Amino acid sequence: MMTSLFSPLNAPLREWRGQRVWLIGASSGIGAALAQALLALGAQVAVSARRAASLQEVVKPWPQALVLPFDVQEKNAWQQAHTQLVAHFGGIDLVIFCAAKYQPERSWEFDVEDASDTLRVNLHSVYQGIGAVLPQMLQQKRGGIAIVASVAGYMGLPNASVYGPSKAALINLAELLYSDLHGKGMNVYLINPGFVQTELTAKNDFTMPALQTPEQAAQAIIQGFSRGDFEIHFPRRFTNTLKLMQMLPYRLRFALLTRFLKNDEQSTAPEKIKRVV
Repeated sequence: MMTSLFSPLNAPLREWRGQRVWLIGASSGIGAALAQALLALGAQVAVSARRAASLQEVVKPWPQALVLPFDVQEKNAWQQAHTQLVAHFGGIDLVIFCAAKYQPERSWEFDVEDASDTLRVNLHSVYQGIGAVLPQMLQQKRGGIAIVASVAGYMGLPNASVYGPSKAALINLAELLYSDLHGKGMNVYLINPGFVQTELTAKNDFTMPALQTPEQAAQAIIQGFSRGDFEIHFPRRFTNTLKLMQMLPYRLRFALLTRFLKNDEQSTAPEKIKRVV
């Protein structure tokens, strides 16, 4: 009993040579850095996103990489890309869902159509991808699914009116996938990054604590795979603070968030004034 309580939730993944990995959302940011890191470790990597030219640039030093550009919102494109990948690699050992859309906005600012688009990219596309890869993984009785969510899904944080709920749903999805699939020989990973310097976070006009580079994020994810973690969250000095806040009664949590908002508004006010002037 003691062994099962403290053993890794997933099989540790330390040897990448020969591992067939499909990375969705690999044209920039965490996805691009992770693709490059895994290729450098000897993995067979397929990269997907809408921007074909950006994908080609990401994997330029590794001509053996497979580039499969498509729009994650197109239902039929998933199955077509999966068929191409299986024909090329013979199967998939790990699929990593990184595609995301983000717009910083308060609850009175979001646009309904834009919110629907965000939910289609961040959440609905993951269901489409799982639908494409899961049947074969179940048939081969092994494989892994990694979902990149966010600490924005831990609780209702300001400026994440649509992004946050979409990531909270992904956290829930990863948890239930683990319950369903772990007994069938599959690994499921939940990846919750803090602030990472990407095209998405460049939209923020507030101070981002413990900001990391995409390369640092990629290494943290690979380390989490090697430990067999279910949840891979980083940087710990920031994510552990949020986890503690999750445990607080709502009255205390809301008070802390309100204080944070006031401090941030005061610290960014001069900068906002400069932009207006």
